[in-house]
Amino acid sequence: MKKCYAPLLFLISFIGFSQIKGTITDGKGNSIPYAIVFEENTYNSTTANEKGVYELNLKKTENHTLIFKSLGYKTKKEKITTSELPYELNVVLAEENLALNEVVINTKANPALAIIKNAIASKKENAEKTNRFTADFYSRGIFKIKNLPKKIMGMKVDIGDKMSSYLDSTGSGIIYLSETVSKISFEKPDHFKEKIIASKIAGDNKGYSYNTAINSNYSFYDNIVPLEEAKLISPIANNAFNYYKFRLEGTFFDENNQQINKIKVVPKRDKEPVFEGYIYIVDDSWAIYAIDLTTKGYRMNNEFTETFQLKQNFDYNSENKIWAKSNQSIAFVAGAFGIQFSGNFQHVFSNYNFLESFEKSTFTKEIVKIENDANKKDNLYWNTIRPIPLTTEEVLDYSKKDSIEAVRESKKYLDSIDVKKNKFKIINIYSGYTYKNTFNKYSFHYNGLVDLSSLNFNTVQGINLSSGFSFSKWNDEKGKRTSIKTKFNYGFSDERLRVSAEYKHQFNNLNYANLSVAGGTKVNQFNDNEPINSFINDISSTFFKDNYMKLYNKEFLGIQYSQDIADGINLKAKIEYSQRKPLLNTSDYTFIRSDKLYTSNNPLAPNDYVNLGFETHHLTTFNLGAKINFGNKFITRPDGKYNIKNNKYPTLVLNYEKGFAANERKYEFDKFEAIVTYSILLRNKGELATTINGGKFFNAENISFIDYKHFNGNQTHIGLTEKYLDNFLLLPYYSNSSNTSYFQLHSEYNDNGFVMNKIPLLRALKSQLVMGYHSLGTPNKKSYNEFNIGLDRLGFGKFKIFRIDYVRSYENGVKTDGFVFGLKF
Repeated sequence: MKKCYAPLLFLISFIGFSQIKGTITDGKGNSIPYAIVFEENTYNSTTANEKGVYELNLKKTENHTLIFKSLGYKTKKEKITTSELPYELNVVLAEENLALNEVVINTKANPALAIIKNAIASKKENAEKTNRFTADFYSRGIFKIKNLPKKIMGMKVDIGDKMSSYLDSTGSGIIYLSETVSKISFEKPDHFKEKIIASKIAGDNKGYSYNTAINSNYSFYDNIVPLEEAKLISPIANNAFNYYKFRLEGTFFDENNQQINKIKVVPKRDKEPVFEGYIYIVDDSWAIYAIDLTTKGYRMNNEFTETFQLKQNFDYNSENKIWAKSNQSIAFVAGAFGIQFSGNFQHVFSNYNFLESFEKSTFTKEIVKIENDANKKDNLYWNTIRPIPLTTEEVLDYSKKDSIEAVRESKKYLDSIDVKKNKFKIINIYSGYTYKNTFNKYSFHYNGLVDLSSLNFNTVQGINLSSGFSFSKWNDEKGKRTSIKTKFNYGFSDERLRVSAEYKHQFNNLNYANLSVAGGTKVNQFNDNEPINSFINDISSTFFKDNYMKLYNKEFLGIQYSQDIADGINLKAKIEYSQRKPLLNTSDYTFIRSDKLYTSNNPLAPNDYVNLGFETHHLTTFNLGAKINFGNKFITRPDGKYNIKNNKYPTLVLNYEKGFAANERKYEFDKFEAIVTYSILLRNKGELATTINGGKFFNAENISFIDYKHFNGNQTHIGLTEKYLDNFLLLPYYSNSSNTSYFQLHSEYNDNGFVMNKIPLLRALKSQLVMGYHSLGTPNKKSYNEFNIGLDRLGFGKFKIFRIDYVRSYENGVKTDGFVFGLKF
């Protein structure tokens, strides 16, 4: 029965529902993939699939003129009279003969330059014609993987049972196939609204496709074309001649007898954010007729991507004289370790309606809304609405995965898989064990007696090891998640077991209400931000005897609640009781022979091994904080609401903290703090990011050193963050801590290759120039300042995980120099 089911689906997808259907081939009978078909002087269009098969729905049976076109082929008009539908029409397209006038060939002037100059001069006028419209949008995306091995560098590759079932014995197959149908409204510069009415993912009838129009809105009339995190230069950008060379390949005439110029686009410098390929410009109006451009992954700051191709086709309506984008295709190839990924996305824009204005209520903070029944459309609906016919491969993939899903979602199947995975072995006592009930959506995990990932060293506990238990329960449809975790940490030098536990519950995916309760005993860094990474501390201590991490014992019980109270505004409240006890070093263990002494555990007196850093005390603290993302937008789905930060606006964080109910009043205090973060994209010239943080204490003259404002310093010369916008690079960890007021500024410029790509030899590194400035001011000390300059995205091959900075700091007239080595995994 299953063998008959797939061919039946394939047959249904091509008959009975389409109005005009057929195959588009060349003169040799070869199919022409992704050819464009549209009804003359309308925006009713479709695209052939990769086998050249097309379908076009017509609103009524009458005389029609259809246009068939594809880059490299002569456009063809077909007049048909349809008294009865469906109607089959197979079309043969002849190869385009490009003409190049001999006078043009012989002239010393480059004719392409004049065409591009006219296109640049006219792009504002041409872009304004499509500044405001509504349209229908269809997208289909497919991801494939090839040669996925069983192991990489000796480690087992585990992509999950479901994904593994999609691959054949060679590790190849389709891992993602999906479609989207939506209605879009657009108004320049950045007003966008999308209503998704249908969404389909092969093998996942509860999921929602990521193929949205809002993520596919590429306009080459803009100076910058954003691809992933990169900002590429359009071939008709105002400064295009700084980046490209152009050559006129030839001209041809379209169905409206308009001359089309085929211009070859050649980068001047390979490493810059540029394209290569062809842009087609309409003579006289200088509008874009088509785009066929490719870029390399390293130009997009993504070495794992090998090539990224973007094609666009525009259709002309002689009544309103507007060239409107009808089709867009995106194809990429990526890979590493011999594994190859490929993707192809087809987008069809149709039924345009160009407007003079929108109602004021059209555009809101909700930019995408997915209708409640979007993922519940049946095959009849899809076969009626789908503008690009499925290929045989895609039909079979839907059939296979949807059939498998019906089995995989059953309780019997899920229980059978869990039984196999839940088998307990004696070795699990040491290595850990997980029990999972997939159907009822809960799991239990035991870390094991020997959890090597938790193995650490510090001079207070010596070598310490952790274990624990955790329980999780989830409901993805309602956005509920609950977890309970316990941690048992034992220090072999101080011979003490510390136990802590945490309960977390997320109530929904609408306002993200979260409740957590935590308590127990643990060692805590004086700076709650934990500026010293445990692994880095292990290395600096055991190899260099630099024990920068300073710890105290904390017995605590706290409760925290947070939720979004408005669009872009999250409120968080926390109350915690804690008893703090000072700790002394108990270990001088090291891997090296050295007479050098570890410093004491007292951050204020590193050479005092007798006196404790503070007195034992207890305190209750209350924290109230708000995070405000200005200009926040969001996506609404049936399973939740998803916030989208607007990078044009800053983020503001406000915090109030009060210490009360202490064993002595001197430990009580009030503190107000504000943090502003902002990042500015300087078009193709890079990015400037800044963090400003200021705060003030009240009634805090004699508070515990624990409650001071501690600043994120660095004495290890190792940086682990993507950007240095919340930490200093050479500042000692506790040298400038304050209980009065403070102001700090961190600023960093990244050229994104703008400077480096123009420097011979250095541009071969494919790196980025980074410069930073960091400043700290407190009332009782002169300001501390740092300047850094360095190179980011250094590495080997595809792995750009290193950064190096030269740093110079100034404080009290003292100048200090150093290097910081960045690691980003």
